[in-house]
Amino acid sequence: MKIHLLVFTITTSLLGFSGDSAQWRGPNRDGNYPDTNLLKQWPADGPKLLWQNDSLELGYGAATVDADGIYVSGSKNPSDVLIALDKTGKIRWTADIGAAFDGDYPLARCTPSLDGGHVYTISGAGHITCTNAADGSTKWSVDGYKKFSGRWGIWGTSENPLVVNDLVIYTPGGSKTTMVALNKLSGETVWQTKSLDDTSAYSSPVVFKHAGRNVIANVTANFIFGVDAANGEVLWKYSYGTLEPPDSSWSGAPHTNTITPIYKDGYIYTTSGYDHVGALFKIAEDGNSVTLAWTDKTLDSHHGGVVLVDGYLYGANWINNRSGNWCAIDWKTGKPAFETKWHTKGSIIQADGMLYCYEEKDGNIALVEASPKGFNVASSFQISQGAGPHWSHPVIDSGSLYIRHGKSLMAYDIKQAN
Repeated sequence: MKIHLLVFTITTSLLGFSGDSAQWRGPNRDGNYPDTNLLKQWPADGPKLLWQNDSLELGYGAATVDADGIYVSGSKNPSDVLIALDKTGKIRWTADIGAAFDGDYPLARCTPSLDGGHVYTISGAGHITCTNAADGSTKWSVDGYKKFSGRWGIWGTSENPLVVNDLVIYTPGGSKTTMVALNKLSGETVWQTKSLDDTSAYSSPVVFKHAGRNVIANVTANFIFGVDAANGEVLWKYSYGTLEPPDSSWSGAPHTNTITPIYKDGYIYTTSGYDHVGALFKIAEDGNSVTLAWTDKTLDSHHGGVVLVDGYLYGANWINNRSGNWCAIDWKTGKPAFETKWHTKGSIIQADGMLYCYEEKDGNIALVEASPKGFNVASSFQISQGAGPHWSHPVIDSGSLYIRHGKSLMAYDIKQAN
């Protein structure tokens, strides 16, 4: 019997964030980290391990890091919890953040967002919580899934919260609404969109400026859509789930969307695994509609994300639930640049011109030059700490590489010597 696995995986000061890496996949939620002067080659056994903590609660979410501390979610049945650590890896406090998902793969998936001394989380069962970063006290908590009559798929909620100015964004799906905005200080509802009458997916929203507006985009089971951050108006939508359905006996294949969309210069891209096509859409100059630019069958990323670097998209594709190759495609055309086998599929981020590729089966991490000429591994090492699938995405902050694996969190020194 074939088992379909899923990751459970979240603008800077302009939009109210307190730190460069203080949310899902870096300052712009696109996997690109701003650190420079990083190692281009690692020692044979990997970069220096600064510290490790093996006493976290189990979870799949990545760490969130700022100047004052580190935050990561975990599961402590029947709740998800938020764990705060200091910069040496010692636990400062643990706080309840709402009900965990109780179905398949129930462990905590959320990567927290930091803003203004508060930590924002979404539990696996759709509880949105604002926690005081200093002491772990709860400022407010809302059962968003219940309040907004949400509708989820097989694996519950896997959304990483987005903070835009004074708003916290959540995508419950369902027949009542599709996306909602809560006041970040009170938890009160500011706006909710009309319903697209669709099931939520496992993706996290992104915000960008287009046609003079802050636009929030996300993906549900069937649609990629854009919302005006000022009032919740749905500006455009496109039925991504119906694009060139994959040759699969599993009906959920084109609707299991996990990848945060990527925006650049009036275009927006998304992809998903299970042989479903990736697609680039052109947003109209007035921001009120989109048209399809191209589709691609090479880079169908399962749940490890993709990064856009110098005109090329990089990531790992899906061959089956246990294997995938590492790929690059042209942003403008979707034409493949390379497809290379290296262990198996996994997550990817970029910093200082190098890709950090973390394969999900055995925990190997590769340092690869971000070049369309090929997947050339400069260095690699293997994570031996922790247990379970290596589904958490790497994080880079202030010259340190953070890797979460199950109950373990490790920090590695990747700065070049002065």
